[in-house]
Amino acid sequence: MEDMEVDLQTMVPVHSREGDVIVVSESDSSAEEEDSSVQTTGTADRLGLSYVGNGQRALGSNAEVFTRNGLGTTEVLQSLIRTVAEMRNTFDQNLRNTSQPEPQTEPVQSSSHTATPLTTTTSDVSVPAQVSEVTESVAQPQAQPEQPKQDTEPVSESVQQPAPAVNPAVQGGGDEEEGETCSICFEPWTTAGNHRLAALRCGHLFGHECIKRWLVEGNKCPQCNKKAKRDHIIFLYARRLKALDNTEAVRLKKSLEDEQRLRRLGEVEAAQCRLQLQTVRDENTRLRKEIEELRRLRAQVAFSSSQGAALSLSQRQESSSGGHYVFSKAVLVSQAGGCRVLSHCERLGCLLASQPSPQAAFIPGYGVKKISTVNLKPSQYIPIHSKQIRGLAFSQQHDSLLLSAALDNTIKLTSLMANTVVQTYNTGKPVWSCCWCHDNNNYIYAGLSNGSVLVYDTRDTSTFVQELAPLRSSCPVVSLSYIPRAASSSFPSGGLITGTLEGGCFWEHKEGTVYMPHILPLESGNCTDIQVEPDSRHCLITYRPGRSNPALRCVLMELNRSPESDNGQPPVCSCSPVQTFTAGSSCKLLTKNAVFKSPAGEGSTFVCAGDESTNSTMVWNAGTGALLQKFPADLPVLDICPFEVNQSSYLASLTEKMLKIYKWE
Repeated sequence: MEDMEVDLQTMVPVHSREGDVIVVSESDSSAEEEDSSVQTTGTADRLGLSYVGNGQRALGSNAEVFTRNGLGTTEVLQSLIRTVAEMRNTFDQNLRNTSQPEPQTEPVQSSSHTATPLTTTTSDVSVPAQVSEVTESVAQPQAQPEQPKQDTEPVSESVQQPAPAVNPAVQGGGDEEEGETCSICFEPWTTAGNHRLAALRCGHLFGHECIKRWLVEGNKCPQCNKKAKRDHIIFLYARRLKALDNTEAVRLKKSLEDEQRLRRLGEVEAAQCRLQLQTVRDENTRLRKEIEELRRLRAQVAFSSSQGAALSLSQRQESSSGGHYVFSKAVLVSQAGGCRVLSHCERLGCLLASQPSPQAAFIPGYGVKKISTVNLKPSQYIPIHSKQIRGLAFSQQHDSLLLSAALDNTIKLTSLMANTVVQTYNTGKPVWSCCWCHDNNNYIYAGLSNGSVLVYDTRDTSTFVQELAPLRSSCPVVSLSYIPRAASSSFPSGGLITGTLEGGCFWEHKEGTVYMPHILPLESGNCTDIQVEPDSRHCLITYRPGRSNPALRCVLMELNRSPESDNGQPPVCSCSPVQTFTAGSSCKLLTKNAVFKSPAGEGSTFVCAGDESTNSTMVWNAGTGALLQKFPADLPVLDICPFEVNQSSYLASLTEKMLKIYKWE
């Protein structure tokens, strides 16, 4: 074995005087030890041979005998070395035999009274015969099978004990264990229990129990000597700590944060620039639209000027002698469009134009906007209906009550003093037109989409009092006008004139709720509007272009009544044409026109209509049929309303967005 060594200092010589032979045995008797005090000199002293007392074992279980017949110390040592080599070989053979489970070796009989003699001759001095114990340190496996007993005593050997478990905190390198062990006990800390990871305010780490005991004896940190108390101990929840050099990472992170901050600033500046660019673009678009509108208005003015120049000299003289309309102001009613009808309230001094809600997200629906006739400025929006308004009317007595009709199947009465709806009537059908009864202000009329007319009594809020069924087809009633009774007139009857696409009908109001229908002799299929001038008993019929008449025509008719016959038949109400006025060749919208007395007096009548083909307003003299003026507009004219303020006459024309007002001078 490589681990075997000979301890020469522990060799014990035992003298047995049996002739000239020295016997080395394992005897423990005191008698033998008393005779074994022989001094060695020379080489034995240099090799460290000495005599020892009790308890020493011999070189082997068999006694070695050295002869003293002329042998020196060198020969004795050589014999000892050979004996140790033989014992080592024997031990190796036994070890190999015991490692094999199959072969069974029989125990060797040991002799206790004799020992195998090893004779050595010495010539000069007497050399002790006992040699030192030879030890073999052999690291054997833990699960080694039991060796069979030998016939010799076991050789004194120093068996190498297993190395003690090395502390993992110390076994590794110094850097790796630095974040895993307690600096007090040098044991690894744990994540739970008494030795769990804890720290002081200074930041040093320890096992909880260790630092707790340490602070009982002192009040300073074991590493930095800063003041510390037991209250300063805090638990850390970490399995392993290791300090890393993150200087570069911190620097890079700071650089990244700076870059991100600069990028955010750049994005904010870019967003602001985009917003400014969008604002400039919107402003540019708005200015372009205004320029285009101004160019179109200038072209229309030039066209109207050329049309005025084309009038005959007599017509120009007539127009200049009686006066003319002058543009006064343009009022924006609805930026989004959607305006439809126009009406005038003389008592409150305002115009009312229907329009959609300017804030549809908060107040959906439709209503009217007030425009003051004093300063010609829009004032307030009043919400009324949920769908488009198709008719507005005021009574002659209840001037503050506005009657409105809309496509939401209702007609409503709105107080303009309180700007609230005071009465609602459900018609069951979309309402296209409405008007008041000028002979009895308690009655109101609603023209429905199925051609019938419902009569309501404002004193009865439940339902209508009478229905005037259509005499012809079920076309929508596009216009309703009431003519009051006039006893001194050639047409004394009072009643309701209804206009549909198929023609017109006069419902003569007898008394109460009794009405008599009279079919008016109108062209069928092209009638779009019927307006009435109550004082002169004239009505204006508007026909859209057709196959026989490719232009828009406004026909002024005079209402008449046949005398009573002798056979008792009731008189017949009818109308006859007086004058025809021609406009453009386009009429896609159901516009409303006007017939009214001339502002110049003299008993003449004016007819005003919108020309959709040229987007203009045309004014004719009903007596002569001459075209007096033509006013340009930005969009098709939908409604026309004459009114008077402070003894001055005005004319208002409404488009989808704008209201233009002209003053008579």
